[in-house]
Amino acid sequence: MRSPVPAPRLIWGVGLNYRDHAEETGRPLPEAPTLFVKSPSSVIAPGEPIVVPRVVTMPDYEGELAVVIGHRARDVPEADALDVVAGVTIGHDVSARDHQYTTGQWSWSKSFDTFCPLGPEVVSLDEIDLAGGLAIETKVSGEVLQSSNTSQLVFSIPYLIAWISQGCTLEPGDVILTGTPAGVGAARTPPRWLVDGDVVEITIEGVGTLSNPVVRHES
Repeated sequence: MRSPVPAPRLIWGVGLNYRDHAEETGRPLPEAPTLFVKSPSSVIAPGEPIVVPRVVTMPDYEGELAVVIGHRARDVPEADALDVVAGVTIGHDVSARDHQYTTGQWSWSKSFDTFCPLGPEVVSLDEIDLAGGLAIETKVSGEVLQSSNTSQLVFSIPYLIAWISQGCTLEPGDVILTGTPAGVGAARTPPRWLVDGDVVEITIEGVGTLSNPVVRHES
């Protein structure tokens, strides 16, 4: 199976965009979207392995609703923002927490090769109840570690599109990862990092399930 968005020009990520996730980190809700980018080379398809290199000691999972842009957009009003969306899919914002903590560089620590599984398909907005909220769940090796709803988003999808496009043109195929809910490995006691042999399954209501195994490279 191929990723439904195999070669996005740009992947935008949004930090602390779930109320429950901000609460578990002990941080206040952001007053504006916290944005970063992930490298297009981090994209892999459903079923492909997430390869954790030996230099990463704290690999973390983040299940997310991903928005796929369908039309070129610049300075889009929030009221019209959904008109530029091709559909939604599931994204996995794999994060090297040790590098994130050491460097403070979110884009660097989230852009390692294979650190952005996308899939299984792009679902059009008329097939889901986006306004009503979608259940989102992340399982790691069968254990439910994230369970929330997109109604927990701090900044809505239309707001994010309007915010980003006020200064940066969005092109067809661009992806916006809308943030992750509570339950990430870094917030657990003890922390729950991805290990060799894990299988991460992210399910979003009406969209499907994205599943990828984890492989550690020690050389």
